[in-house]
Amino acid sequence: MLSRRLLRIKTVKSLYSYFQSGEDSLSRSEKELTASIRKSYELYLMTIALVGEVAEVARERIAIGQAKMMPTEEDLHPNRRFVDNRVVARIEESAALGDAMTRYKVSWRGQEALMKRLYQDMVAAPYYKRYMEASVPTDEREAWGADRRFVNDFLATLEDNEYFEEALEEMSMYWVDDLAYCLGLAIRTIGFLNESSADLDIMPMYKNDEDREYVETLFRKALVGHEEYFGYIDRFTQNWDFDRIAFMDKLIMLAAITELVQFPTIPVKVTLDEFIEISKYYSTPGSSVFVNGILDRMVAWLTQEGKIVKQGRGLIDTAVNKTEGNKSATGGHAIQ
Repeated sequence: MLSRRLLRIKTVKSLYSYFQSGEDSLSRSEKELTASIRKSYELYLMTIALVGEVAEVARERIAIGQAKMMPTEEDLHPNRRFVDNRVVARIEESAALGDAMTRYKVSWRGQEALMKRLYQDMVAAPYYKRYMEASVPTDEREAWGADRRFVNDFLATLEDNEYFEEALEEMSMYWVDDLAYCLGLAIRTIGFLNESSADLDIMPMYKNDEDREYVETLFRKALVGHEEYFGYIDRFTQNWDFDRIAFMDKLIMLAAITELVQFPTIPVKVTLDEFIEISKYYSTPGSSVFVNGILDRMVAWLTQEGKIVKQGRGLIDTAVNKTEGNKSATGGHAIQ
């Protein structure tokens, strides 16, 4: 399922799109956010199915070799270990995966050139050679484990495959930055598969209804309250030109403030840690220190004003102690 971290990132990106485009329809923006989340889930499904598509290319190569007028010994007796891989077969036969891809209307249809390129890249990789040349374990569990490691190796190498990344960007603008996370989910899903599994255990898009409501509420409340929350940011950046603060920093803090104020059961520390981490990857160098310092001071003030009210033993104390303890360590005191 999609993590809260990814849902937060999707929210910040959708806020960026909303403000940059001059969009004035909340409902259209919410639909755009939902579409972005759905596309990430679709990519998760497609990365699981990908190895089967590449295996089909390998089978076609074997069939072409055997159909030659003068086939070589290798053509007649090819190494079939990859095309007969047990895990690949289970993925291709998976009713759960097939049903999910049908429901979400996704497939690799029309991407034959991409599959051939991925097959070529795979064959040239060291892990492929090791797998194809190694003896097949006689123990069923060990053989299954070797097959699964091969599939995981195949998926893991895709994160650094520039050709594959470029192809995904052409297929969907929503998949920029999602590949590593979706590959991780696919590897995790396949990791639960063993020789006695009846089928793949496909993860749902959301962990539960609470996560679905969380991201919808976070986005909506951020937009509805953005003038008030931008005012909070302005208050704590008085010695800075508000218009010159990185726009992404503003949006990250907007989302963070919304979560701090609107979600009483989420600990302050979780909110701060998550959005500071997001700022490291989606804003300017040094943004995490700046965002950390501003949010630290803002938490103390919002708590005193009664705008942050957390439910659960120890949540408020933890928030205040964390804020006071981190001011000097994070550079918060320098932003006065």
